[in-house]
Amino acid sequence: MTSTLTWAQLRELKCAELEGAADGWGRASNRADAGRDSIDKQLMTGLRGTQQGEAADAAVTRLRQLSRNFQYVYTECGLLRTALNSLAHEMRVQQRSLQEALGDANALKFTVHADGSVTYPEAGEGLINGKPLPGGTATGRGLPGLVPPSGLVAPNPHAAKAQEIADRVEKAVRTAREIDWRYARILRKLKAEEGLKVPDATWTDAATDAAAVRGAARGYLKDAIPHDASPAERKAWWAGLTQEQREEYLAVYPDRIGNLDGIPAVVRDAANRDNLQLLIGKLEGRDDEMAETQLAGLREIDRQLQDDRKPPMFLLGIGDEGNGRAIVSYGNPDTARNVSAYVPGLNTSLDEEFAKGDLKRARDTAMGTLNHDPSSAAIVWLGYDAPQTPDGLGSLAVMGDERAEKGGGAFNGFMRGLVATNENENPHLTAIGHSYGSRTVGAATQEGGGVPGVDDIVLVGSPGVGVDHAEDLGVGKGHVFVGAAEHDVVTMLPSKQQIAFGAVGLVAAGPLASYVAGDLADRGDDDLWFGKDPASEGFGARRFPVDDGPRLIGSEGVSVDAHSQYFDPRKDASSANSIALIAAGHSQRVQVEEYR
Repeated sequence: MTSTLTWAQLRELKCAELEGAADGWGRASNRADAGRDSIDKQLMTGLRGTQQGEAADAAVTRLRQLSRNFQYVYTECGLLRTALNSLAHEMRVQQRSLQEALGDANALKFTVHADGSVTYPEAGEGLINGKPLPGGTATGRGLPGLVPPSGLVAPNPHAAKAQEIADRVEKAVRTAREIDWRYARILRKLKAEEGLKVPDATWTDAATDAAAVRGAARGYLKDAIPHDASPAERKAWWAGLTQEQREEYLAVYPDRIGNLDGIPAVVRDAANRDNLQLLIGKLEGRDDEMAETQLAGLREIDRQLQDDRKPPMFLLGIGDEGNGRAIVSYGNPDTARNVSAYVPGLNTSLDEEFAKGDLKRARDTAMGTLNHDPSSAAIVWLGYDAPQTPDGLGSLAVMGDERAEKGGGAFNGFMRGLVATNENENPHLTAIGHSYGSRTVGAATQEGGGVPGVDDIVLVGSPGVGVDHAEDLGVGKGHVFVGAAEHDVVTMLPSKQQIAFGAVGLVAAGPLASYVAGDLADRGDDDLWFGKDPASEGFGARRFPVDDGPRLIGSEGVSVDAHSQYFDPRKDASSANSIALIAAGHSQRVQVEEYR
């Protein structure tokens, strides 16, 4: 088709042939996906399990490149399929509009000419001589209708209808030409470079290709994604799609499907692994500091996904919005009976440190939980913008509740999705909040109904959770557990009242008065910045033993490591095992220690 498309060509267009070509590209996409799956799950696994040495390492490197190539073919062929299907869909709409106009013309015995003009016969009566008014020809002008002439000249009653039909024909052809032009540009760009390698630059082009197809297919697929539905409704929507429809959504909208709560974990993982490559390609095209930071995190996550480690990794969310998003599960959260979700806190963002440190915390929890129950999975959930310091005015965010409350809402949506997709009749869910992440979990509990499905809550390194009593968290105080290291300064932040009264005392009478005023503001010595100290008797949670951790100022200088070792079985075996026991549903076996 060209820009000289006529109404006759539009009428004769065989959209089924476009859809047949789309099916062919879909089959090619599926074969590439099967090839990638065979490499990742069979060849590389077998090679790692039976061979060692430089030759084996070289073979693994080549297999990874081949897998990456197959992934690129899968993505591009999938985009071609959807582009062709979307083209057929849009052209079919214009065909229907044209056919309806032609049908109306035929019923009225009008003649539609090759140029789209419409000739109508004589009809009606002249006001003076009573003779039939002459016929004429209407040309499509994109106008709603013919304006009747003024004066004593009566219009032919066919004229207005002929003008309307001519306008409808003209509009259908004009719109079809625009569709043809738009998709021709997209399809010309959907081609790979020559050679067997798929470098990062090619993935940058793939990200651009995906964006173009999304824009063109906005009415074909995107509008049907149930963004505003509940996770249970989204699960039902996905289950009701045909296999071909699922494949198209995964190829064109891996970012949306991969981050949609209520979609099964294996589907989200597949979508996000593809979206991960598109994100890497997208960020490769930028040179700002944020892009470089997030690229380092994405590459490290990609590296870990390629390792055949146990338990298996599931990428449940990935994105570059804000400070970045990443949700990783160790173990399948849909089949596991026990599922824990850990929310990190201050200074967490999508960077290399997160990909190495926070993912390790989730994996440590998963490994520990599996020791107590083999049907377990552990998740790290970075689904919000945790406060960052230093971050200009943004550094003040750590002192406020806004990010915790916004993050709490997102966390509840994610947990509601886990409840919807978990295949066990009564799964055991645990929410774990570390540092500011504990304030985020606290905010989540205060929404209607609390955190969906959660049976136990673990708070470690907490500056307070926004409530003053464990029973306010909605799971019963016997199911709220706290770990607070002796030398973790975050668990000893003064309350807002202490700072305010202390400042007044300092101004009024000096340091001693400041100390006395601050002490009077917290008579029980159990208030923190975000409320009652979770490790205090007044709060009423169950406090489990943890290692004291390094002092803030020691022989080797300043250290805040006491705030970060709760999950590490090598540095704090007691804390790590307590978290694992709780996550495995064996909280009754957790030892408790005195409040502070």
